[in-house]
Amino acid sequence: FSSQVATVTDYGAFIKIPGCRKQGLVHRTHMSSCRVDKPSEIVDVGDKVWVKLIGKEMKDDKLKLSLSMKVVNQGTGKDLDPNNVSLDQDERRKRTFRDYTSQKITLEAVLNTVCKKCGCKGHFAKECFMQPGGTKYSLIPEEEEEEVAAAGHEGDKNSNQAEESSKKRKK
Repeated sequence: FSSQVATVTDYGAFIKIPGCRKQGLVHRTHMSSCRVDKPSEIVDVGDKVWVKLIGKEMKDDKLKLSLSMKVVNQGTGKDLDPNNVSLDQDERRKRTFRDYTSQKITLEAVLNTVCKKCGCKGHFAKECFMQPGGTKYSLIPEEEEEEVAAAGHEGDKNSNQAEESSKKRKK
């Protein structure tokens, strides 16, 4: 509908709706398909503009109306987005930022798991790639873990385990 600009702010313009006392807001993101930093550069108080109602919201017993100028041809008043396709695209582009820094990922949480499918350590059943009757794979322990485990055994067993593990790694 054709209407008149009532007030211009830093974040948009309030538009008088013809036939009622209500005003609706055209946010600066809905004034033009181009970026608008200052709405006062696009419209002035008293200007005649064509707008389309794109949303309404009840907040604290007040009706808030959202209007758009960019989906209406300002010369003829023709609706350029009759199926609200561009409005849906704009909504999809608005991604809410989620702070994941407080959620720490610890490697031990995966290393200490045992697969329910094959029984090996270090992965989950959904990540298991073992074929039925196939070879079992598990993580190779770190050298520090080998030294700690070997320190608890006698000297002969310690040298035998170290030699066996080094042979396995060479293969």
